[in-house]
Amino acid sequence: MKTDTTEIQDGETRFNHIGKGANTAFHIIFILLSILCLAPLVFVIIISFSSEHSVMVNGYSFRPDEWSTGAYEFVFQSGGQVMHSLGMSALVTVTGVAIGMALTSTYAYVLSRKTFRYRKLFTGILVATMFFNGGLVSTYMVVANFLHLKNNFLALVLPVAVTPFNIIVLRTFFATSVPDALIESAKIDGASQFKIFTDIVLPISLPGLATVALFLTLTYWNDWKNALLYIDSKSLYPLQYLLMKIERNIEFIAQNAGRGSMGLDSALSRLPSETAKMAIVVIATLPIACAYPFFQRYFVSGLTVGSVKE
Repeated sequence: MKTDTTEIQDGETRFNHIGKGANTAFHIIFILLSILCLAPLVFVIIISFSSEHSVMVNGYSFRPDEWSTGAYEFVFQSGGQVMHSLGMSALVTVTGVAIGMALTSTYAYVLSRKTFRYRKLFTGILVATMFFNGGLVSTYMVVANFLHLKNNFLALVLPVAVTPFNIIVLRTFFATSVPDALIESAKIDGASQFKIFTDIVLPISLPGLATVALFLTLTYWNDWKNALLYIDSKSLYPLQYLLMKIERNIEFIAQNAGRGSMGLDSALSRLPSETAKMAIVVIATLPIACAYPFFQRYFVSGLTVGSVKE
């Protein structure tokens, strides 16, 4: 028996051993993949700091003939509106993530408990929303007419606070990572379900919670559709919606120039159309790119949990 165990261990060692040449090849491959992932972002940043004349004459290049901040000056020429919209997006994201995590985690925890009497019913309701969608008209009627959230901050928060995908991810995490024995022992000690959830389940579920929080953060930060549907006041414009309006204004001027309007022709000559688009991408992406490293450890752990059974 001892011999068999030794042979198995030796076989696993040989299987897991990577030669020096193979290790070098893997490093080269990963370096190339990293460059391929970073190159587009670096390219966009370089173009955003290029002059419009350089881009129009020589095209896109990693080494522009002339550097310029004209694109950012154009985007920020609306005074404090961009910074105000940036703050609004941050507020919407923080509020939405807090509300979304509260609703998603409680729903997911209930579904993860096999002893819950109506577990199948609520699971069926959840799955049904994945196959049948009410559509844009009914959603608009509920938000604008029934809830009266037109031009309201909550119109940017509530419509995307809960999604079936996030609930399923968190339910799977709770079901595979929270031992039933731990919950049963807490019940024996007299802990209520709410106390078990807040004091035991949530603290040991940080990877899953961080993963869903990152999904919600990306959803809220990139959302502009709800602002288009429900918001008319500039004071409630999120950053993505404001940047979209700026880009559409650029396209409008470019499409209508040369049709006899000297004003539009003059505006087009001063308009950093291509570089401004790149600046918009940088402004929209940079905050999330800076925040992602803080979530990365929990994000990777949360995605892989439950994939391997021991």
